[in-house]
Amino acid sequence: MDVHVPEAARHPAVDAHTHLGRWLSSWVGREGEWLLGDVDEWLAATEALGVRGFVNLDGRAGDELEANLDRFDRAHPGRIATFCHPDWALLGRPGWPDLLAEGLLRSAAAGAAGVKVWKDLGLGLEDGDGALLMPDDPRLGPLWDAAAEAGMPVWWHVADPVAFFRPVDGLNEAYEQLLERPDWSFAAPRFPRFERLITAMERVVAAHPATTFVAVHGGCYAENLGWVAGMLERHPRFHIDIAARLAQLGRQPRAFRDLVVRFPDRVLFGTDTLPAAPDGYTTDTGLAEVYRRHFRFLETADEHFPHDGEEPSSSGRWRISGADLPDEALRAVYGGNAARLVPQLGAAIA
Repeated sequence: MDVHVPEAARHPAVDAHTHLGRWLSSWVGREGEWLLGDVDEWLAATEALGVRGFVNLDGRAGDELEANLDRFDRAHPGRIATFCHPDWALLGRPGWPDLLAEGLLRSAAAGAAGVKVWKDLGLGLEDGDGALLMPDDPRLGPLWDAAAEAGMPVWWHVADPVAFFRPVDGLNEAYEQLLERPDWSFAAPRFPRFERLITAMERVVAAHPATTFVAVHGGCYAENLGWVAGMLERHPRFHIDIAARLAQLGRQPRAFRDLVVRFPDRVLFGTDTLPAAPDGYTTDTGLAEVYRRHFRFLETADEHFPHDGEEPSSSGRWRISGADLPDEALRAVYGGNAARLVPQLGAAIA
């Protein structure tokens, strides 16, 4: 079998799903530290791989947003665009639905390029009265409308892989992964079912047609590309990225290719990179391996290669095959779509 591992992306790329700030620092044992240390070194290393722009999803709100904007966007204009988060600390205060919307508009005025909404909406956040706040709660309407008013796209992670909502037993394809990370399991009765969350997302998208949504991680349902294609068909401002879903997408490469060919302007390249993670992302070798694995999936017709750096992988004991995307669609996925949704990054791929 011929093997083709691209040294760099065929076209200028924007990684539309990275974590460069401090939000997830506790996940890698570096509480309160920047996940990206030397920004100039990172930009040089990634540019050599053909990745020229980044969406940083760690902006949060208020002072933390300003710190991210200073460190990334203002210091490296055109290369890094930071997204804010809704200020969920406002939940429960009198008039919190409008307060959330007003806070989002302040973040936009400060320079946030978009909005990151995480899975804690639906799986953890409470409304102030002790009730779980669901994504389709009508009280969140002003928030979604404020994003449209500000021209900020919403990158939304509404649910983890389907297996994370199933019993952790020998029939679960993520069994080993969930044994390693039991906190990633949402099988307990206190959590909504996967189907409830994914249905809630469509209700929100349908009810707010002026708001641009990017359902990250393969549309939050990478196991079912038929469902994803239906969302893309029904909702013109709905998009997806491929971040952290090579395992799922790469075992159905023809279906993924068909989806991209059908909707070439609605799929974004992303990796879910955490530069400080202990799995090698901080080293030149680890960085190159992560990106080249994605390039191989997108650009080649290679068969039966690993979807991550583990052998065998605890996140799925299977291998993947390349999607061999057509060149015009590949150019859009790599950078064109991200540059359209996040104009601050347009110069990165010019």
